[in-house]
Amino acid sequence: MIYVNKITAIILGAILLIVLAVFGTYNNLVTQTTAIDGQWAQVETQYQRRFDLIPNLVSSTQGFLKQEKTIFEEIAKARTAYGGAKSVDEKVTAASGLDSALGRLLVIVENYPNLKSNETVAKLMDELAGTENRINVERRRFNELVQGYNATIKRAPTNLIAGMLGFKERAYFKAVEGSEKAPKVTL
Repeated sequence: MIYVNKITAIILGAILLIVLAVFGTYNNLVTQTTAIDGQWAQVETQYQRRFDLIPNLVSSTQGFLKQEKTIFEEIAKARTAYGGAKSVDEKVTAASGLDSALGRLLVIVENYPNLKSNETVAKLMDELAGTENRINVERRRFNELVQGYNATIKRAPTNLIAGMLGFKERAYFKAVEGSEKAPKVTL
């Protein structure tokens, strides 16, 4: 009888340890996914700041750049695409399209000395440059959190628990293909 009680106690102890390990792993994964979502919100906050600056920049430069109509259409299309994006991946793609269009606009502005010397445009360009730096910082932080989370769910035994509980690998923020090249501008 004592022997059966010891076996029962050992089995119950092992089950309790497994349950505690599963709860601990689950809580850790929830904490990490919440941190990733919070960091993505920081990225979006900086995107919103950028989107708030763009109409001012466009209206300040449009008079000077009448022949550059396509760049303003691209910027408008990218903003619309971002506004309609549902998933993080769709938002990343739309934001990258805006990155590309803004890069071309900045190159165009550099080619117009009168525009560069305009005080309003200069201030907006400085604000936009600061915002771009903040976006890059937030993207880097986002990718660091995703990297840690993805490494966690790939390690044993967490990979078994994560798979059973539906935790999946998260996507990194990646630059759009071709973004490593400087934009070409024809004047």
